Amino acid sequence: MNLDNPVVFLSLLTFLPAVAAVAIACFAPRDNPEAIKKATLVVTIVTFLLSMGMLVGWPGIEFDAGQAEMQHLFSVDWIPSFHVDYLMGIDGISLPLIVLTTFITMLGMGASWPIDKHVKAYCVLLLLLETGMIGVFLALDFFLFYVFWEVMLLPMYFLIGIWGGPRREYAAIKFFLFTLFGSVLMLVAILMLYFSSDLRPLGADKLAELKIPEARIEQILAADSPQHTFNILALQQLGQSTDQFKTKLWGWTYEHWAFLLLFIGFIIKVPSVPLHTWLPDAHVEAPTPISMILAGVLLKMGGYGIIRICYPICPEAGYDLAWLVCTLGVVSMVYGAFAALAQSDFKRLVAYSSVSHMGYVVLGLGVWSVASPIYNADYWKMGMNGAMYQMIAHGISSAGMFFMVGVLYERVHHRQLDQFGGIFARMPVYSGLAVGIFFAGLGLPGLCGFIGEFFVVLSTWKYSIVLAVIAAAVVILTAAYILWTLQRVYLGTTYNGPHGEALTPITRRELWIATPLLALAILFGVYPRAILDYMEPSVSLTADRLAPMTQKFEPETEPVDPKVAEAGSGATNITKL
Repeated sequence: MNLDNPVVFLSLLTFLPAVAAVAIACFAPRDNPEAIKKATLVVTIVTFLLSMGMLVGWPGIEFDAGQAEMQHLFSVDWIPSFHVDYLMGIDGISLPLIVLTTFITMLGMGASWPIDKHVKAYCVLLLLLETGMIGVFLALDFFLFYVFWEVMLLPMYFLIGIWGGPRREYAAIKFFLFTLFGSVLMLVAILMLYFSSDLRPLGADKLAELKIPEARIEQILAADSPQHTFNILALQQLGQSTDQFKTKLWGWTYEHWAFLLLFIGFIIKVPSVPLHTWLPDAHVEAPTPISMILAGVLLKMGGYGIIRICYPICPEAGYDLAWLVCTLGVVSMVYGAFAALAQSDFKRLVAYSSVSHMGYVVLGLGVWSVASPIYNADYWKMGMNGAMYQMIAHGISSAGMFFMVGVLYERVHHRQLDQFGGIFARMPVYSGLAVGIFFAGLGLPGLCGFIGEFFVVLSTWKYSIVLAVIAAAVVILTAAYILWTLQRVYLGTTYNGPHGEALTPITRRELWIATPLLALAILFGVYPRAILDYMEPSVSLTADRLAPMTQKFEPETEPVDPKVAEAGSGATNITKL
């Protein structure tokens, strides 16, 4: 097997869990659940090591951290009659999320050892879910992207509906319906963009850059009718350089309708208020490892879709609707924090904290702070990089918080905050790890949660001082519910709930799961370049491409002296801040 070939390597990275799932389903003996768990864990470890191979320099497939453009891009004809390609590639936006996916899935499988019902089916579904998640971050053909997006839906539905808590059926159906509703809206937007697209204006050179075969390029350029495409990179070029998506429908252009439909589909996954109500129920009823994956990975797909698809393909709509994006982000931050304060269920509190923390992601992506007369994108780049960093940081801290809740639940079988207390005295090692992970979620300086939130708030100031002040004030609410939770659960001298005799010290397996999460929370807090060096060039390139278009969207203004523009420029590289 030629692993230095991008087609082979990225396909192996994506489909290894699915192939293993089929092998387990067909050949693994049902009466040996321990062996099935071990085999599944090995598959998740190998998949994680494959993803890490691009970081450490796998021969022929290593990732160049200084390159902003798409790397290891390839295209293979899949359904030629409908211009559907097996198109994949990787850049600084997708790579950190892929590594996060494989890492959290590996830890989630380690946290699955208490699962004892239908172990074979559980492991098969978990591996299929991993393939769907990785595929979403690698797919660059809209049809392929949508297939992977839907592949995630069914495994998660069954993982919640079969292995969840007492209200698992209700939570699973609610998750399914919300996600399916968003998927339908996305499908309408995809078809709208597909039938409005025409590749001919891009020219031969640009089509070759998009990995379109030479024979097909000749057919495209010689055609007399529009040549439609599902190629996401091509749709980005068309959205930024042509007027193909400007056809009016009910007073709005196709571009505005497509942005809105895609945005709704993605913020359901984030989730943002008012489309967030599926999340607390899904988290509360899901088993601990599925909650880890749901919070650590699935929520990030919404933010990824906004930065990869919404803004690059529909830039004018993104500019016009920036107020909507930013408002939803701030409302989600405030609402999620107040809702967390009101919870009596430990796990539901952590679920609402995710709504609040992911609001920073939406706000950071939406602060199109590229204003006349300078049209400098530095602060928007800061917001987008902060949003991306927040996704990684939240993936680490939220998975850790849900795991820590699960450790207690496995012992005492309840999550009522008023029935805890004195856990530090009974489980000191576990409590120390838990406090560190919850502080990372709080956004304490020196831990991973601080960096992204700081950049988002700072960038918001250039867009709206009011929104920036509100976003900064949410930190106080976050500290309130985190510190109050730590006080009620871990401090004090007396445990007030049932099954106190079950509060035994943390096991070696649990320690191996919690320690890497806390270690990464510290590493990313004190050395953010560990992520930014890979992420920043690609994220900043997205903003740099869109920033000059601001002048097209605004009324004409007087020309600006280049010296004035230079004086107005801020930091051009976020890693220098």
